[in-house]
Amino acid sequence: MLIERSRELFRNFDWWLLAIVLVLLAISLSAIYSVDLSRGEALNFFSTQFLAIILGLVLFFVASLMNVSFYRSLALPLYLLAVLFLIGVLFFGQTVRGTTGWFRFAGFSFQPVELAKVGLVLFLASWIERYGRRFEKLQFVVSTGLLTILPIVFIILQPDLGSSLVLAGVWFVLLLFTGIKKKYLFILIGSIVVLFLCSWFFFFADYQKERIVNFFNPERDPLGVGYNVNQSIIAIGSGKIFGRGLGFGSQSQLHFLPEAQTDFIFSVIAEELGFFGAGLVLCFYFLLCWRLLFIAKNANDDFSAYLVLGVCALFFIHLFVNLGATMGFMPVIGVTLPFLSYGGSSILIDLLFLGIVESVVKSEHRLL
Repeated sequence: MLIERSRELFRNFDWWLLAIVLVLLAISLSAIYSVDLSRGEALNFFSTQFLAIILGLVLFFVASLMNVSFYRSLALPLYLLAVLFLIGVLFFGQTVRGTTGWFRFAGFSFQPVELAKVGLVLFLASWIERYGRRFEKLQFVVSTGLLTILPIVFIILQPDLGSSLVLAGVWFVLLLFTGIKKKYLFILIGSIVVLFLCSWFFFFADYQKERIVNFFNPERDPLGVGYNVNQSIIAIGSGKIFGRGLGFGSQSQLHFLPEAQTDFIFSVIAEELGFFGAGLVLCFYFLLCWRLLFIAKNANDDFSAYLVLGVCALFFIHLFVNLGATMGFMPVIGVTLPFLSYGGSSILIDLLFLGIVESVVKSEHRLL
C-alpha cells in the first residue's frame, strides 16, 4: 500500500516546488557554513542544520503521502495539542535570552510555537470551510479571532512577540481573502491597536520595548539596542554587486554581526554573495509564493485552498518581517527567514508545511 501511495505521489508531484526549496536549503547550508568558519570550532551550526534538513525532507515526503482528509481530521486535535504545549512550556520550558519557549530532551530542543503555527493554519482552514462561505457574518470574524488569540496569549506570556505577530498576521491575511465586510476590517484594526497598547503596558518585556523604540530611531543607542541593525545595514551595503566571497565577509567573520546564523542570515548572504546573491534569494522566494498561490487557486475545496493560502501567508510574513529587520524598516523581533535561518524546529515545520501542500497537489490531480 505504501509503495502504491509513493508511485501515485511521484506521478502527481510538484517538482518545481521541491526544486525551489532545495535551492534555498543549499544557500542556507552555505551561509551557515561560512558563519561556522568564523567561530574557529567544529562545524556545530552546520552539522545541526544539515541533520535538521535531512529529517525535514523525510518528514516532507511522509507528509506528502497523506491525503488532505487526514489533515482535515487532524486540525482540531493538533490545535488543542499545540495550546497544551504552549501552556506546558511556560512551566517546564527552558529560558533562552529572556524567552521561556523551548523544551529540551536529551540535548535536542523544540519550540512549541512552531507546532502552534501548523495547528492554527490547519484549524483556521477547517473553520473557514465549515462556515460555508458565510463570511459576511460578524460571528465568523469573532470566532476565528478567538481561535487565533488563544495560542497568542500564551506565546506573549513567554514572551515571544515575533511569533505572536506572525500568527495574528496569518489570521488577518486569511480574513482578507475571505472578503469580509470593510466595517469589520476597521473594527479589527482598531482592536489590534488596543491589543498592542495593552500588550505594551502589561505583557511586553523591557528588551522588546527597546527593540520597537529602536526601530524608529536606530541611532538612539548605536552600541546597544541599535547595534545589530546598524551592523546589518553595513553588511548588506558592503556586499556591493557580487559580494566579498563566501567566508570573507568582515561583518560576519569578525563577529560584528550578532546572531548571524538566525535573525541576520540574509545580511551574511548579502555581504558575501552581494546584490546578485541576495537578489537570487528574493527571486526564489517570489517563485515559492507564486507557486503556492497557483496551487491554492486550483484547489478543489475551501479547506485545501485556505490551507495553502495560510502556508503562503506564513512564509511571506516571515520573509517580510525578517528582511525588514535586517534593512532597518521593521523592528528586530526574532522572526526567522524560512528555509535559510538556523534552527531545527523551524526547518522541520517549514518542510512539514510543504509536505502538506504537496498532499493538496496530489488530491487536485486525483480529482481533476
